Amino acid sequence: MIVVTGATGNVGRELVNTLLAAGERVTAVSRNSAEVPDGALHHRADLNDPVSLRPALDGAEAVFLLVAGDDPHAILKEAAGVKRVVLLSSQGAGTRPEVYRHPAMFEQAVRESGLDFTILRPGGFDSNAFAWAESIRTTRTAAAPFGDVGLPTIDPADIAEVAAVVLRESGHAGRTYELTGPALTTPRERAAAIGEALGEPVRFVEQTREEARAQMLQVMPEPVVEGTLAILGEPTAAELAVSPDVELVLGRAPRTFAHWAARNLPAFR
Repeated sequence: MIVVTGATGNVGRELVNTLLAAGERVTAVSRNSAEVPDGALHHRADLNDPVSLRPALDGAEAVFLLVAGDDPHAILKEAAGVKRVVLLSSQGAGTRPEVYRHPAMFEQAVRESGLDFTILRPGGFDSNAFAWAESIRTTRTAAAPFGDVGLPTIDPADIAEVAAVVLRESGHAGRTYELTGPALTTPRERAAAIGEALGEPVRFVEQTREEARAQMLQVMPEPVVEGTLAILGEPTAAELAVSPDVELVLGRAPRTFAHWAARNLPAFR
């Protein structure tokens, strides 16, 4: 049995489907009652309450773990009988650990757990473009700061496929994989790619840093907002690097943003 926490999220849902397609038995864990793909068991648990995970982890061979909850050591204690832990961390845990303290804390706990572990560090998600869905549907506009700063954002489906391989196969213990897309793309270029998929132009509106900050503060804590804006506006060399790790694990190049846009076109129509 493979346990997937965050099973209804951008990566988790894709991962559950990928594992089921490979013939694995899967327990899909989420905080709330939710529909899960046919063939998966559903277990309701909250990572803030590690004991609630115990029934799902009993007898499990591997677990896909989100950075969620306040006590990773308690979560990993519940997973003591699991053979393999795959942690979905964040690129920022490596490039800006002073800001991304939560994923850095989880990484340290996993390394100290005594379990076989693999850490996945994706950069920005292609699916962050869903934030534009309403404005593109209604006015064919997309707004973002730093319109001409490129980053190698990644398709969550690629993260899920990497996770599925690492959960199922040996040879990845102790590794940290940096996961990116195949090329740098700017917000302006990503908006244009959605427009091309739609067959209609999407107008890009460049926000000021302060406009973007005010918007982000509605859904994110201030330190994470500041760290995110720093990455978006002044990325380090490591944050600009296109990683070979997706291809190393999957044997193929990561998908492009244009591929993601075409696959998710209904959200923008």
